[in-house]
Amino acid sequence: MSDASLKTRISEDMKAAMRAQDKPRLGVIRLMLAAVKQLEVDTRTQLDEAAVLAVLDKMIKQRRESIRQYTDAGRIDLADQENFELGVIQDYLPQQLSEDELLALIQQGIAETGAASVRDMGKVMNWLKPQAQGRTDMGKLSGMIKARLAD
Repeated sequence: MSDASLKTRISEDMKAAMRAQDKPRLGVIRLMLAAVKQLEVDTRTQLDEAAVLAVLDKMIKQRRESIRQYTDAGRIDLADQENFELGVIQDYLPQQLSEDELLALIQQGIAETGAASVRDMGKVMNWLKPQAQGRTDMGKLSGMIKARLAD
């Protein structure tokens, strides 16, 4: 996979959505491209695959928080819109890690970094982040690491 393959795929899908006149999907894809472009402008660099995944991961986190807030406020119509956007964005993320795969990765991370207590959690997170970015909820991963190191 080349560095630009995810960005290229998103751009190609935008063109396909335009041709199909799929306005809801087109809007979400434009939001994704705008977020990537904004970060490129801010940092004055071309984003690699990992950085694009980080942008999409952040967007997913925002959508999940919005869904929770809208649901709590009884605004199901807005929660449904956020759910739709979440689904479109998730289409571009790699295959999600299973619970067993996460536990195995955490175990490997602890062994590689020599982590012995919760104070070493940062080391383990830094080691795991490249493997897990975009493939799991990082907050959930953090909690699992903390629980594992607390044993």
